[in-house]
This record gives sequence, C-alpha cells and structure tokens, in this order.
Amino acid sequence: LAMPLSIAIDGPSASGKSTLAKALAEKYGFIYIDTGALYRTVGLYVHELCLSSQDAEAIVAALPEIHIEMQLRDGRGEVYLNGRPVGDEIRTPVCSLYASDVSKLPEVRAFLLSLQRDIAAKHNVVMDGRDIGTVVLPNADVKIFLTASAEVRAKRRYLELQSKSVSDTYETVLADMIERDRRDTERPIAPLKQAPDAVLVDTSELSPEESV
Repeated sequence: LAMPLSIAIDGPSASGKSTLAKALAEKYGFIYIDTGALYRTVGLYVHELCLSSQDAEAIVAALPEIHIEMQLRDGRGEVYLNGRPVGDEIRTPVCSLYASDVSKLPEVRAFLLSLQRDIAAKHNVVMDGRDIGTVVLPNADVKIFLTASAEVRAKRRYLELQSKSVSDTYETVLADMIERDRRDTERPIAPLKQAPDAVLVDTSELSPEESV
C-alpha cells in the first residue's frame, strides 16, 4: 500500500492558510485538517469555564473533561466538543487569544498531537496551523509557510467578522492580531516559524486563486 501524502501549511493568523488548504484539498482529493480549530476548541472550553487563559494549572486540570472529535464530512474535518459541533463559536477574537494562550502549554499540545498525527497516518491530508511543518508533521511531503502583512490580515479578519455580525472594530482586530503574532512567535513550546525546507509565500497582494 502507498503511504499517505501530507501537505503542511503554516503561518500567522489570517494569512490565508485555511483558504489555501481547503482549495488544495479539494483540488487533489485530500482531507483538510484545520489544527487551529482544535486549539480554539480547547480555548472555547476554558473560556466557558470562566477560567483565565493564563491559569495553566486549572487549564491542565480541565483537559480530562474535554473530548474533541473530528468527523470527516465531504473531505473536511468538523470539530465537535463533548458531542456538540462548535462552528463559528471558535472564530471570535476572544477565542483566538484563548487559543494562543492554551497552545503555549506543553500538556495541551501533547493532548492534541496524537489526534493530528493519527489522522495524517491514515489519510492523504492538507493540514494547516503554526507548527505543522516543524513539529506535528516534520516529514510532510510538501511544506508551505504562508504570510501577509498584519494590516492586510487584520482587514481580512475584520471583513470576515463583519459578515458574521460580530461588531469588533478594525483597530481592535489589528491590535489583537499583532498581540497574537507576538505570543505565537515568542512562546517557548513549538513557536510559529518557517521550517528550513518550507516554501515561503506572501499573500499580501494575492487573491485566493493566485495563492493556489
């Protein structure tokens, strides 16, 4: 049997990772895995418990209560938290910051790592995140590091939130994005960085079609 193939796409928030990953998965018939959604789901649960995103001890203690399942539907992974689909609940700015904080914890990363690798071992996948090419799938067949300016990324996220009737201002979204970039690149565990063998693509001036 042929070994499954894997495409790893890393980059900062709103650089276009999920758009590119979904398009490539559809083009090649691969399964798309949004790993950021997994961290956002942990962050959502922690937020719903009214815990501080900085309370590492309480977050780790809560992990046994979290059951995350990814169901594959039409080639894409739908995330379920303790039996319920999370949908757009995990896309809010506050959930983004919670996701960034919980992803710093080695216990959380270990909690999700086996789930991600298990899917990739069984299927041809396109997986996006912040440490796929460096940590999760270091032997991926193709690695891409996607980036864009903070201003362009903030505008994209702002328009996305507006379309979902979330009333955050552009300035708030930009400030949150810059803060998340700082947290993701400076965290001691699996920081956001380009793998040495990854192809760098700047999407600041590219349409989704041009990126693909």
